[in-house]
Amino acid sequence: MHMNVLPNKVCPVVLRRSGETVEILAFVHPLAGCQLVKGTIEAGEETTVAALRELAEESGIVDASVARVMGIWPSGFEQQVWAFVECVPRSPLPQSWTHDAPDDGGRTFRFFWHPLHQQADPEGWHVVFREAMRFIQEAHREGVTRQDGHL
Repeated sequence: MHMNVLPNKVCPVVLRRSGETVEILAFVHPLAGCQLVKGTIEAGEETTVAALRELAEESGIVDASVARVMGIWPSGFEQQVWAFVECVPRSPLPQSWTHDAPDDGGRTFRFFWHPLHQQADPEGWHVVFREAMRFIQEAHREGVTRQDGHL
């Protein structure tokens, strides 16, 4: 039996290298702890278009391109099926910044870089984002050509 799983959420993934460490863009939501940028794919909207739109709305990063779709993940949380899309900003990003997200009642999100291969702290991260991080870690491992056995 073929099951067609279409994503209804998109998670634009922004990665950077800091020395030997790969870091992922994350933010602190004032009411819900540490999260990754994620949002709803609108009816008829292409996944990659949704990723760039959500990245702009939630982080303020408006000049980015899509590198690749990293995969689809049935989250098991509120019937959410996430598409992970790696996005590359066209200019360097600061170490941290804040952004007032218009689609969340104007809440201010505080952005930071989290080491990709470091486990997300259960105290600060909701379980669905910790699981999403594991999916991204695995997709990153599979998508990176290893030259010397290290990422």
